[in-house]
Amino acid sequence: MAAPPSADATASFRAALPRAPVDAKPVFLTGATGYIGGRLVSWLIDRGWTVRAAVRSLNKLQARPWAADPRLQAVEVDLADSEQLTQAMRGCGPAYYLVHSMLVAGSAFHAQDQTLARIFAGAAAAAGLDRVIYLGGLGETGPGLSEHLASRRAVEEALAAGPVPLTAFRAGVILGSGSASFEILRYLVERLPVMVTPRWVGTECQPIAVRNVLHALVTCLSTPATIGTNLDLGGPEVMSYRELMQTTAEALGLRRRMIIPVPVLTPRLSSWWIHLVTPIDHRLARPLADGLRNRVVCRDNRAITLMPQPLLRVREAIDLALGRESSGQVETRWSDAGPMPGDPHWSGGTVLGDRRSRTTVAPAQAVFAAFCRVGGKQGWYATDGLWRLRGWLDRLVGGPGLRRGRRDPLHLQTGDAVDFWRVTTVETDRRLELTAEMRLPGEARLEWTIVDHGTHREVVQLARFRPLGLFGLLYWYTVAPLHVLVFPRLLAGIIRAAEDEDNLVRTIHKPT
Repeated sequence: MAAPPSADATASFRAALPRAPVDAKPVFLTGATGYIGGRLVSWLIDRGWTVRAAVRSLNKLQARPWAADPRLQAVEVDLADSEQLTQAMRGCGPAYYLVHSMLVAGSAFHAQDQTLARIFAGAAAAAGLDRVIYLGGLGETGPGLSEHLASRRAVEEALAAGPVPLTAFRAGVILGSGSASFEILRYLVERLPVMVTPRWVGTECQPIAVRNVLHALVTCLSTPATIGTNLDLGGPEVMSYRELMQTTAEALGLRRRMIIPVPVLTPRLSSWWIHLVTPIDHRLARPLADGLRNRVVCRDNRAITLMPQPLLRVREAIDLALGRESSGQVETRWSDAGPMPGDPHWSGGTVLGDRRSRTTVAPAQAVFAAFCRVGGKQGWYATDGLWRLRGWLDRLVGGPGLRRGRRDPLHLQTGDAVDFWRVTTVETDRRLELTAEMRLPGEARLEWTIVDHGTHREVVQLARFRPLGLFGLLYWYTVAPLHVLVFPRLLAGIIRAAEDEDNLVRTIHKPT
């Protein structure tokens, strides 16, 4: 296993980036809650840029490490609302377009992506922006494009059609802790010593480390020659997906994998296989698998000529990603970009619930810390076998299951994925709410609240379910017997963990 990455090395890499001019206008950024955008914010702020982050929900930014930085301006924007978007852009200089609709059902993402791109280009012109910067994918030229790559190409064309000049970056496989590409690679290699794969396993690709992508995205702001250009981003090595898998196995300390390509595995079948074996949702896996049939190799090296930087080799990028995973330093994950559920309007309809409470003398801080450790490798404090069974059943019907895990083992922030839940409310030392993203015939939430009574705390655990039709009611009453086993033990485990932590703290600070 790779050693944890050096903080000094990362800091020196960032320090080499050009700083923002003193009189620079704010940068308008979409996708701040996504994998690339969530990292780009901190890189920009670090180099002195003011970032105006446009998000669907301000709650998703509250617990980010850069959320309280005075150089961040967070605005809640509907990207489909041209007037609202234009108003949010006013006063900015450059803008990053880092959004996509790959999880929209079927091929609808293609039309939605183009519509949003046209609206964005029009709003950028109306607001008087200097330039637009877009991150697409390699392989977006020539005939026979996959639907996904064709859609990304159409987005680039829609943005370029506006009067505001476009800088279009095209990257292939992005290797970094928490990226969808890296997660697919790691899980496939770890779980399958023998792999039956589609023919695309022999297709060539040019992987690039996420830090090299971020370097280009930041440096282009200070490189006028990049305005109005298309630039390919790739690392120093070209290899087949088979070779990439074997390199990953080597980095993990595993034996070489036996890889058997067959012609009958379609992108649809491949996406469901990825769904079952890895944490990646089949809706996201389908366009990714479909695009793997296209060769994704840089056509030239203009990007590195215009913006020189040390490029990590594939093994170095994988080692760095594994090091960050093992040391709990994953800044963003592919699952961060999931939609934030709105209020499901519990009033006015049938709402079923399971409410339990217990008291404890442990302080609120210890209880809340126990809330925040649920899921992932920690598990659910008790009856983990039943939780794993529920996750496995969810994967079979197309849900996320438990394999998404969580971004950080100790801390949660609004928008984080926790197995088949998503964090929708975080009130430090008081309340935590999760909303279910598993396949359900209804809407489900699980929340914990701390009520302070002075000498003790009451911990309230509430599971709520709003059924959709008769099938939803049948589902609730079918699983109700399991709730009797799971929920009391979950709450008891939380209390026990909080009291154990409190006792440990008291022991450490006890006078000798």
